[in-house]
This record gives sequence, C-alpha cells and structure tokens, in this order.
Amino acid sequence: MRVRVQKWGNSLAIRIPKPFAVEAGVQQGAEVELAVSRGRLVAAPVAAARYRLRDLLAAITPENLHAEVATGPRVGREVW
Repeated sequence: MRVRVQKWGNSLAIRIPKPFAVEAGVQQGAEVELAVSRGRLVAAPVAAARYRLRDLLAAITPENLHAEVATGPRVGREVW
C-alpha cells in the first residue's frame, strides 16, 4: 500500500492505515521505535513495560526506603 508523506510542523508524517495498525497492535498514543535499516524506515511498536510486584519489592533497600509521610487530617468519612 502506498501512502503520501505530509509536512507536519518542521517534520514529515505518514498515516498508518487502520488494517496495518490493527495487525501491528498499534493504537493512538502508542510509542513506536523508528529506525533506518538499509535505507528503509522501520517503525516497530514498543512493548509496554511489565512489572512484577516481587521484583519491585526486591529492589527496596534501607537506603531507598522512605519514612512515613504525613498527609494531614482526615477529610470526609475516611477512617484511620
């Protein structure tokens, strides 16, 4: 499929046809890695970072553990 390159501010832009976006798993606001390979533009979706609670908790050390934070008096029907 051919698409036309358009001017967008000081840059250039192309539109991704919906069937291609669906097949690549790209949605509005998604991040893509843009590269040039052998004179061709390549746009690849960037996978969202996935975190496991176990790994996040393992990274807590006495040096980066903060103390309790005062958030002020309760408001409304909060129970402390």
